[in-house]
Amino acid sequence: MNQPDQKTILIVDDAPANIQIVNSILKDTYKIRIATSGAKALELANVTPPPDLILLDVMMPEMDGYEVCTRLKSEALTRDIPVIFLTGQTEIEDETKGFAVGAVDYIHKPFSPAVVKARVQTHLVLRGIREQLAQQLHTIQKELETARQIQLSILPSEVPKLEGLDIAARYIPMTSVAGDFYDFIIVDEKHLGILVADVSGHGMPAALIASMLKIALAAEVPHAADPAQVLSGLNQALCGKFQHHYVTAAYLFLDMAKGTLTYAAAGHPPMLSWGTSSPGVRGIEENGLFLGKFPWATYSSVELPFSAGDWFLLYSDGIPETENHSEVEFGTERFRRFLATQQSTSANQFADCLLEEVSRWADRSPGEEAEDDVTLVAIQVKGK
Repeated sequence: MNQPDQKTILIVDDAPANIQIVNSILKDTYKIRIATSGAKALELANVTPPPDLILLDVMMPEMDGYEVCTRLKSEALTRDIPVIFLTGQTEIEDETKGFAVGAVDYIHKPFSPAVVKARVQTHLVLRGIREQLAQQLHTIQKELETARQIQLSILPSEVPKLEGLDIAARYIPMTSVAGDFYDFIIVDEKHLGILVADVSGHGMPAALIASMLKIALAAEVPHAADPAQVLSGLNQALCGKFQHHYVTAAYLFLDMAKGTLTYAAAGHPPMLSWGTSSPGVRGIEENGLFLGKFPWATYSSVELPFSAGDWFLLYSDGIPETENHSEVEFGTERFRRFLATQQSTSANQFADCLLEEVSRWADRSPGEEAEDDVTLVAIQVKGK
């Protein structure tokens, strides 16, 4: 007696004797559909609900089993149905061809009832596991998309617009969610703080820590003009919250009234500067220990003047550490040579040109995943 949850098996063979044998082995356990040709098999495979498994004879007139299997695997409705070939052939080349067109197994003639039952049961269980995993993956992907939207919401919706400054920011996560972070503290129309941070690792744990930085930075607004104090406060807020990660960060405070910048960092790549104030590309490094591990860590800052025509770049290590197919990094020297020769007239143009240069170096194919997250904030001084 058929039960509602009984699996359906489609048996395809042009020999009635073979169909009778296989049907007698399986009919007490499964719902059975029967086809005696390839064309009928394709028709019954598309009946709703489709069969859960197909037992398919290889040698049939007009349309053999290889062609039937190829057509089944080319259609969305039937491509996931496991196909087991029924065959009297034992040559390795024949079996290899069957696997190449999408079969999951072979049952050889003459049929052994125990083997038929075991193979059918095994592949039905495996299909169930695959479907369960696919559903779980779909759920995870939906959750990751939600997490991505949440993470994007904690990033600034636009860059600050201060007289005398042109600012561009770019954030390119390696995966749906990432550990890079940037934010601004707008004190007033003449004073601006900028943070770029990079959480070790990737994925959800790094993204959660990055979201913690958003909250921790908000608490440092009263100290925005003191980069060393900002980093110390972030370190105290993060210490003890996680074990297997750490955070590198760079914080820049721009005082447009005085024409000075103050900079401090925590284990982060140096800020790069070029333009009218000094020849060539200069690396500004004032590093303390990375954040989140050492409660006793202290930080210091450096103050520098700036002039109209100067550029400053804060970035994560995903830029210099980008590798090409020969596993050669983009590197610090190549990075600085690009900066020394760039002729961008706006921060946005510069940011796009830099990312294009890094992308050319990586030479990734469409859809190929990057090795690391990439974040940058470019600042051009238009005037005091």
